[in-house]
Amino acid sequence: MKQTKFVFAIMFAILMVSPTLAQDYFFKDKAPFDASIPTPEEFLGYPIGKQHTRHDQIVAYFYKLAEVSNRAKIEVYGYTHERRKLVMLHVSTPENLNNLESIKSEHLKFVDPNQSPTNYNDVPVFIQLGYNVHGNEPSSSEAALLTAYTLVASNNPEITNYLNNSVIFIDPTINPDGRDRHTQWANQFQAKQLVSDGTDAEHNEAWPRGRTNHYWFDLNRDWLLAVHPESQGKLKWYHQWYPNVVTDFHEMGTNSNHFFEPMKPIGSQDPIMPKENYEDLNNMFAPYFASALDEIGSFYYTKESFDGTYPGYGSSYPDLQGGLALLFEQASSRGHVQDTDYGKMTFAFTIRNQYVSGFATIKAAVENKAYLREYQQKFFKSAMTKKAPTGFAVYEFGDAYDMNRNKAFVDYLLKHKIKVYKNGDKYTVPLKQPQHRMVQTMFETYNKYRDSVFYDASAWSVANFYNMKYRGLKNVNLGTEVTPENNTVTVAKVQPADYAYIIDYDDYNAPAALYYMQSKGLTVASAFKPFSIKTNNGNKSFNYGTLLVPVSKQKKSGQEVYKIISEAQSKYNVPMYTTNSGYSLTGIDLGSNNFRALKKPKAAILIGDGVSSYEAGEVWHLLDTRVHMPITKIQMRSFRGANLDKYNTLVMVSGSYSALDSIQRQKLKDWTSKGNTLVTIAGGSKWVIDKKLVKEELTKKPKPKKDEKPKAVERKPYVDAGENIGRERLGGAIFEVDLDLTHPLGFGYRNNKLPVYKNNNVFIAPSKSQYSTVAKYTKNPHIDGYISDTNLNTYLKPSASLIVSPLGRGRVVMFADNPNFRGAWYGTNKLFLNALFLGNRISVPTERN
Repeated sequence: MKQTKFVFAIMFAILMVSPTLAQDYFFKDKAPFDASIPTPEEFLGYPIGKQHTRHDQIVAYFYKLAEVSNRAKIEVYGYTHERRKLVMLHVSTPENLNNLESIKSEHLKFVDPNQSPTNYNDVPVFIQLGYNVHGNEPSSSEAALLTAYTLVASNNPEITNYLNNSVIFIDPTINPDGRDRHTQWANQFQAKQLVSDGTDAEHNEAWPRGRTNHYWFDLNRDWLLAVHPESQGKLKWYHQWYPNVVTDFHEMGTNSNHFFEPMKPIGSQDPIMPKENYEDLNNMFAPYFASALDEIGSFYYTKESFDGTYPGYGSSYPDLQGGLALLFEQASSRGHVQDTDYGKMTFAFTIRNQYVSGFATIKAAVENKAYLREYQQKFFKSAMTKKAPTGFAVYEFGDAYDMNRNKAFVDYLLKHKIKVYKNGDKYTVPLKQPQHRMVQTMFETYNKYRDSVFYDASAWSVANFYNMKYRGLKNVNLGTEVTPENNTVTVAKVQPADYAYIIDYDDYNAPAALYYMQSKGLTVASAFKPFSIKTNNGNKSFNYGTLLVPVSKQKKSGQEVYKIISEAQSKYNVPMYTTNSGYSLTGIDLGSNNFRALKKPKAAILIGDGVSSYEAGEVWHLLDTRVHMPITKIQMRSFRGANLDKYNTLVMVSGSYSALDSIQRQKLKDWTSKGNTLVTIAGGSKWVIDKKLVKEELTKKPKPKKDEKPKAVERKPYVDAGENIGRERLGGAIFEVDLDLTHPLGFGYRNNKLPVYKNNNVFIAPSKSQYSTVAKYTKNPHIDGYISDTNLNTYLKPSASLIVSPLGRGRVVMFADNPNFRGAWYGTNKLFLNALFLGNRISVPTERN
């Protein structure tokens, strides 16, 4: 019977023609409607599901609802990279909206551990409906239009009850830049005679596709990392309201059905998230979803896939804020209609499932609002009494040599409302605070798991992302609280010099300052050995990589040089010093050949079909937004005709690079051999090894000994194949490497032990050259996250994380790991930037036989 309903529902969506029929398909059971409120199709000029709706049209409709109805108010909570508005529609009764600040004040008492209100059922429940974080999963934003209209226009007693008992916040498009990229594609290839063939262009977007934002980042993972304005705006909004329930609407493969929580059992051995959340609350809401989807004959499943272990999803971050986050995954039509194993699936059908799930969420939240409020109250009160498994009361951190990286990490913690204190030259973070569980998230590491097959990353101790050395303490004087206003970096203003300027390269912002000076025409050298010298600020010791600007060797006047130096310092807050003599107290003098002039990077990166848009976007984002350095993005289809001689550095991230035939590979090899630098990351490194552009090898499994008998193949249950194979996938974990601090790629680091992030199965054997293995995994490399025994002991431990291989007069810098992961790995960014800025100064010494 259900299958019959399912097929009928699909056919109904295909056959709908008139606006009335289209409207009834979605919400005929929500009548009567206020005729003065325009329906989405009246406003847009087409029925929902007829075509994909642009973000500006969605926003315009929301503004219209706020204009014509006293049930709705709209706010702008941010702007995307492409300056599209991020909006939130507040919907409730006119009385609730007029008293919203008072209701908010009452609501926030439940998240304040110092207050104990008991009027759980008297305050409207806060529900935040979030849609379309992945731009090419478009059905949910269309459902947002229908949901907003229904809540604003319906006079049905069911809707009236929801409005009386809740305040609903509708975020129609979390990723507007990606959505519009996909919308343009789907509408561009839509034919008047709809094509359901999955091979049609309409169902297959061009690279980089619309899933990600402007810089090709996955915003669904950015709730925790907070790198982008979309996420930063959302977090700021979130911590003003602390909704009780948050939805996260997605799409999945066309031949799937519909997924709602509960997910598969959580993977962590000792989850930070309360068990009451992922068991009791999920099981409380699930029957509502099942009932609503049964009513329209839609098929669904639960418990078999996805996991909420990573705390940075829209379906997990709110769980660490005392709310209930809910994931919905709808089979995608990937266009307007597409063939499936069960017939044709229409865009309208996918929209209706999302619409129905949204209202089931509202119903469940309203009917259980007292339980949700009491749960949120207990969540924050327990934060003040809960003991961490480690026994620590405080985490202490701070880097004595890099104030800007310190500031970036503290700024990051403050975005999550984590209380941070300054005690002398160290920062302290107590666990006894409302954000206790977020503190655990930032600092705790794990090596035991209930499940070894993760949907995504299994490690997220963000202190390691920033290469922030920290320690847990039982007790410490906290010091003075740090705020966004007083978390500043103050450096002594650089004074004019007649002889030379010296710039500290330990600072995270030093490469950006270097590029600024180079772009303004200054010649800058790097110290290949340490030294100490008398400066305007007394005798100072300087590390490998310290930058030198000799005044007399510039093509500009001393006054012009000082102006550029001052601008660089003002812009990037990097410590700078002057000296009136080239004679050092210890180490090399300023006239030594161990000071080597650096070429300004002229960088390009290969992008397009067969290339990881995620990794390419991470490179683009780093250079564009932090270093303020342009990089040319060369499409794979343009490589054949590209003049590579315009560049001295080329980046290749993970990818198949199948478009590069033997002729193009030779072109790449010849260009590198001229003295240029090829930088490869993860799969890109594997590619240059596989294609024999370099004389390096991947780590191989040891061959069995001659007298060792081969092991018999053990039979295993077929049903377990996916799980068993999945265990060997390295979804994302943190490891320790031993870094050669004397190598140019290691310049700017003070500690040879460095955390790196690995989310691939690329294992590179150490170079045969004694001087080319820049970073190697340590003897006990595991820091955080899941890795199988085979991957750890057979492949990772004997491997190198970073090597340099000579190629003619040039070199190939090969990263096995991702130094720029999700724009959040401040700790390893400098390894990558050193490859760009110091690459031309890297040679591979050879010994005589």
